Amino acid sequence: MAYTEQKKAEGKQKAQPTHLCLARRQFLIMGAASVVSLGVIGPRNAMGQVAELVMGAWPKKVIGTVSELETAKAIEFSYPNDDINNLLFMLSEEAGGGVGPDRNIVAFNSQCPHQGAYLDGSLFHSKHSLLGPCPLHLSTFDLTKYGMVSSGHATASLPQITLELDGDDIVATGVMGLVYGYSQNPTS
Repeated sequence: MAYTEQKKAEGKQKAQPTHLCLARRQFLIMGAASVVSLGVIGPRNAMGQVAELVMGAWPKKVIGTVSELETAKAIEFSYPNDDINNLLFMLSEEAGGGVGPDRNIVAFNSQCPHQGAYLDGSLFHSKHSLLGPCPLHLSTFDLTKYGMVSSGHATASLPQITLELDGDDIVATGVMGLVYGYSQNPTS
């Protein structure tokens, strides 16, 4: 008989408290079960209600014609209402979200998403399809990649105006991204 067993039998040694230890395998199984159960419940907002995707009912608006577009020149227009300024471009290469036979006609909101500075058409560099630098903090945006930030302080892409062609007319149909200064984009 071992010494500790003998002392326990005689009642001279106190029983050691048992410590619960979570093994790695148990931890992983419990974590996976938690993830699965959250997935079954589904996405919910802070009030416990099911979250839904909100889609704006955007008006369609003719903003220009293909025949009036020139490569390396920006055209200003307002959409979805008169106080939101945007720029329409014909790029020299295919662009994400572009329309037309060469998929090179795109439009973007003209406010920098960092602090709302106005980006006018003179800041367009057609050789590299870049818009900027922003006059406040020098953010530059790649118009071939959905207005993605290529340099500077901005952390979000430029909101892109979705376009359709109707013959020679260029029609704005919506906005991808949040316009600076709005908690949600206006729909008309």
